[in-house]
Amino acid sequence: MSNKVIVLGEVRDGALRNVSFEAIAAAKKVAGDGEIVGVLIGDDVQGSAPEMIAYGADRVVTVEHPHLKHYTSDGFGQAFMAVYEQEQPEVIVFGHTAQGKDLSPKIAAKLQSGLVSDVTEIEGEGDDAVFIRPIYSGKAFEKVKINEGPVFFTIRPNNIQAAEKDGSRSGDVSSVTADIQNLRSVVKEVVTKATDGVDMSEAKVIVAGGRGVKGPEGFEPLKELANLLGGAIGASRGACDADYCDYSLQIGQTGKVVTPDLYIAAGISGAIQHLAGMSNSKVIVAINKDPEANIFKVADYGIVGDLFEVVPMMIEEIKNTKVNA
Repeated sequence: MSNKVIVLGEVRDGALRNVSFEAIAAAKKVAGDGEIVGVLIGDDVQGSAPEMIAYGADRVVTVEHPHLKHYTSDGFGQAFMAVYEQEQPEVIVFGHTAQGKDLSPKIAAKLQSGLVSDVTEIEGEGDDAVFIRPIYSGKAFEKVKINEGPVFFTIRPNNIQAAEKDGSRSGDVSSVTADIQNLRSVVKEVVTKATDGVDMSEAKVIVAGGRGVKGPEGFEPLKELANLLGGAIGASRGACDADYCDYSLQIGQTGKVVTPDLYIAAGISGAIQHLAGMSNSKVIVAINKDPEANIFKVADYGIVGDLFEVVPMMIEEIKNTKVNA
């Protein structure tokens, strides 16, 4: 049994996102003895091809065009279809990122295929692979097996372990020419808010604050704790609505869905909309003054106390541990 798999790598600011390597690992589960082909789309992406090979791709196909400098579903859709028509794979894998969530249904519609989105685990291998994905805002999981047509799925970041990087691997890097035209939208400029630290969607550690931080200044100790742990800062919708922080930090049903190794919730009550975005974190630590707070129902460890007393104690202890290590 062998399936050719094509994996769309995602480049941001000239570097591949970690989910690209996790997608390659997922591809290995369904490829059997088949070939794994990385795909890179952009205006200057050839330099990222060796890294995809180092993480397990057998070869890489690039599509470069001036109109692909910034992501648009029209442009990237045309580029990806050019690769698909050349390679004719049995399996397609994307990351379940903002880009992947936008592009994958467009491609599935063009191929008239099914799409299994937001996969967190794969049971079995090859043609017997069963895809597990959360439903009902994470309250349940469903198992999906694809019986016919192309196998097309997206994987949630931070759930499938990437392989170790092997710099000794080598593979062919080729290019496909695509005539990118008739774009209904063109991105003229991208203005991003300056953020310090780790990308929240790929962070291994997240420290999140809720209304209990009482104001923008209440996030300062949380940021210090996140920096000490090499993590990212997040927030509940309540904190964002109260103007304590920017909405780009919002975690939950109407914000980002994250699955870090460690999630520290400080001053977050645990509304169901927030739990939908973080309840699948591997370890959850909750800090709240209210012993009846809903967040404790999903927490692995709970601390009943004032976050302004608990967090500084945690910071001090971590600093002492690092000094003595």
